[in-house]
Amino acid sequence: MSNWIKGCNGIDRSLRMRWRTASLAAGWPFPSDWGVRAVDAVCRAVASGADLTEPLGRLGAARAEAGVGLAEALLDVAALHAASTGTGDGLVSPDQDSVPAWMLRPLVLGWAEVQAEYTVGREVQDPLTGLTTASYLRARLHEVYRGSRSAGRAADEDHALITVSLDIPPDTGGYPMMMAMVLAADVLRDVFDAGETVSLLRPDTAAVLAARRPCLEERCERVRMLVRRSIAGDPALHPVGPVRVRREQLPGDPAAACAMLGAVD
Repeated sequence: MSNWIKGCNGIDRSLRMRWRTASLAAGWPFPSDWGVRAVDAVCRAVASGADLTEPLGRLGAARAEAGVGLAEALLDVAALHAASTGTGDGLVSPDQDSVPAWMLRPLVLGWAEVQAEYTVGREVQDPLTGLTTASYLRARLHEVYRGSRSAGRAADEDHALITVSLDIPPDTGGYPMMMAMVLAADVLRDVFDAGETVSLLRPDTAAVLAARRPCLEERCERVRMLVRRSIAGDPALHPVGPVRVRREQLPGDPAAACAMLGAVD
C-alpha cells in the first residue's frame, strides 16, 4: 500500500486532475457531480501518506448518496488507482482488475451502508399523512438535477424546496404532533396540487419540491395561514407552536441537496 502512496506526497491537486481526467475518459457519466468533498479528502490522504480507509469509505457513501451505481463507483476508484500509480502527466487508463482489495473494501462498505439506509425507507408513501417519503423526494431531486443539467441550468433556477415545520413541546406526547401533521398534509396537497412533490421528512417537518412560479411566495403564505387555522380549530392541538414555512436554496449538486434534507430545522 505504501509504495504508490509515497510517490504522491505533495501533489494532491495534480492527482485530483489526473484522477478526474482518467475517470471521465473511462466513462464516468456525471462530470459535474464528480468533485464532491470526499474526493478532496482522498487526495489529501494520498498526499500525506495517511490511511485511506476512512476517506474511501466517505467517498463510497458520497457516491451512493448522489445516486451513483456501484459499477460507476468501482470504475472511479480504479481511475484513482491508475492516476496514483501512473507516471508523468499523460492520460492513464483504469484497470479494475489491478485495484487492490484494501482500496475496494472501504469504498464498497461506505456505498452499501447508504444503500441499506435508503432501502429501509423505500416505501413511496407515508401511511399516516399520505405524503410521499423522504426516499422518494431524494429520487425526485436526482431527476430534477439531471433535467437541469441537460438544459444547461442550475436546479435552483427552476425549482425550489419549501419546508413546513411544526413546533411542539416534547412533554405533550405524540398525538398532537401526529394530528397536526395530518392536517398540514391536507393543506399542502390542496395548495400544491399541480404535480409538485410533497413529502414527509420527519414527524414534524414536510417538504415540497416545486417549480418556481410567480405565485410561489403567495402559495407559501397560504400554507402558513391555513395550517395555523386548522390547528387552532382543534383544542387538542393547542400545544403545537408556530408554523414555520421556509424556502431552502437548492445547492449545486444532488448529493448536497439530499444531505440537506437531513439537516433542515
